[in-house]
Amino acid sequence: MTSIKDMPRFDAADYLDTPEARADYMAAALEEGDAVEIRRALNTVARSLGMTAVAEEAGLGRESLYKALSDTGNPEFVTVLKLMKAMGLKLSALPIEEKE
Repeated sequence: MTSIKDMPRFDAADYLDTPEARADYMAAALEEGDAVEIRRALNTVARSLGMTAVAEEAGLGRESLYKALSDTGNPEFVTVLKLMKAMGLKLSALPIEEKE
């Protein structure tokens, strides 16, 4: 019998291999509107592209990026904008749909 410790860990970053997949993943987090989930999604998308490459493209230090996107991180909005651009993504606004 296989132990749970022997099973491979699921990492969504392994499946974000197209710009569309990364955009859909990030859009889902933004739609939820939870700051913690948005930070986690930024982390996952950055890892899918390579943290060092994203940090360089965003003009951030690699360690600063790791810190900002860590479980205790709280990236500034300007950092979020730099990261989104570096990851080939953009923010947009939509009206909130009225509940029926």
